[in-house]
Amino acid sequence: MAEMDHSLKIGEVAKATGLSVDAIRFYERERLLRPPTRTEGGFRLFGADAIQTLRFIRKAQELGFSLSDIRQLLYLQNGKGETCSHVRDLLEQKLAAVRGKISELKRLETKLKVGLRKCNQELKSKRECLDGHCPVLEEIRQAVEK
Repeated sequence: MAEMDHSLKIGEVAKATGLSVDAIRFYERERLLRPPTRTEGGFRLFGADAIQTLRFIRKAQELGFSLSDIRQLLYLQNGKGETCSHVRDLLEQKLAAVRGKISELKRLETKLKVGLRKCNQELKSKRECLDGHCPVLEEIRQAVEK
């Protein structure tokens, strides 16, 4: 692979960052990435700063930040604005959303356990639901009809 000091074509940048070529083009269109220089033939050439930015974007996405959040983080990273307090606020919002999803998943887990218990009880009592009666399907049908 070419050294980071030199300009790299988009395929090389994709390999260096673990992102797809389409993702890199998307981030460029979304203006999360400065427009790269181009060769006379129109090929994009990216420098080390673009690779760092792309790695930053990827890591921020792994942490669950949206593109809008990442845009703000990139702005803050460039020394603009009150960095720590703003990042803290974004993290608090993200953490609250994650906690909400965890609660939602726990409720779903409880419902699935109840459904599984009903199925197991039905199968124990009849060995098999040959008559087409399934208590879980019946509950779903009734919920839809309401």
